[in-house]
Amino acid sequence: MTAGATRPVPQEGDSRLARRTVLAICGMLGYQGYTMAINSIGAPWIAKSFDLGESGIATLYAWISISALGALALSRAADRIGRRRILLCCMVTTPLCALGAALSQDRILFTVCEVFLYAFIGATISSSVVMLAEALPIAERARGQSYGGLAMGLGSGVCVLLMPLLEHAGYSWRWLLVISAGGLLALPLAVRMLPESQRWEHATANGTMRGSSFVDAFRHRYRRRTVPIMSCALMSAISATAITGWSYFHAVSVVGLSAAAASMMILIGGGLGMTGFALGAWGCESFGRVPTVVTSGLAVVAGALFFYWGPPAHFISPALWLGAGFCWFTTAANTAMVGGNAAATELFPTTLRGTMIGWFTLINAIGAVSAQGAIALLALPLGGLSNVVGYLAMLSVPSAIIFGLFIDETRGLSLEVAAKEQGMGVGD
Repeated sequence: MTAGATRPVPQEGDSRLARRTVLAICGMLGYQGYTMAINSIGAPWIAKSFDLGESGIATLYAWISISALGALALSRAADRIGRRRILLCCMVTTPLCALGAALSQDRILFTVCEVFLYAFIGATISSSVVMLAEALPIAERARGQSYGGLAMGLGSGVCVLLMPLLEHAGYSWRWLLVISAGGLLALPLAVRMLPESQRWEHATANGTMRGSSFVDAFRHRYRRRTVPIMSCALMSAISATAITGWSYFHAVSVVGLSAAAASMMILIGGGLGMTGFALGAWGCESFGRVPTVVTSGLAVVAGALFFYWGPPAHFISPALWLGAGFCWFTTAANTAMVGGNAAATELFPTTLRGTMIGWFTLINAIGAVSAQGAIALLALPLGGLSNVVGYLAMLSVPSAIIFGLFIDETRGLSLEVAAKEQGMGVGD
């Protein structure tokens, strides 16, 4: 190739490379899904270990949410030095941080380890979402996001399954973190299987990465997309943190289910809820990303209110009520995740794709801190944690409305066209 020449944009759909990428990414997401679920599933026992009430455990989790600053920096690094390097780095550091958290008897030391742990989890998720989008052909991008979500769901399901077994055997919740530390053993396999993104290599070879800036998304070309989607992300993050983070706590500590019954509820309801990933992929390709996100976002609110503001007093089977509600909002949330991830990765160029997912991670953290702070402050005056969660869930309504009104549809478009990359010198 002559000096100054540019490489052509990688062809959509190198099937062999795409399969390797999807398998490697799904393996990583399954592992990180397990690790990320530990705080949610272990919340009742973590609270007891550190002598925390409802407000105290919410405050602890709010502090842990500042991990998103690290995730943002790592996501930007994925745009600068490569997706693969960051993912492999996270596969080394996540197990080490998990082991540190497992051994921490002091609350402050535990919090520090958890901040680093969730920073690496967040960076893994953001880089994985980008890799799936860049590796797959147009017609399979939404399906690829559903595979990633399914892998995370399966990983979290393992965590749900293990917690009651540990409790029954008399073991501490900390063993969940020790098991996560064993993920370091999978590093050699990840090194062999995971390729670098061809689109990232293309952008680097053509020099477009050198001209990119951390704040390009807020400049004129992409501002019309960035501001609405970040507004939606913030409201959705507050809602989702409240809804997904306290389901186990609500079932065990508020409704009074046993650990085994709560785990069974989540395993069955969450298992059925995984159909949301397939539903999201089908909706994205049949109707579009925007209508899929809007419809499922509204369904999340209805399901969350059913779950957290129920069951009625003296209902004959609280576990059945909660299981139905959990399945309802989980299915809808998984559907929305597929549509949201597909849209977020398609709306922005290769030079900003990882950075933007990092920005979303930061927005999610701000939303998480806001949600946990609101729960900590309002749980007592509003009659309990579950009541506050219901009110926060309603923020998904304005989020869905804004998404429907202001976000561009990208169904059926190549990444270059959807992200308006041609005018940036990336290629046709």
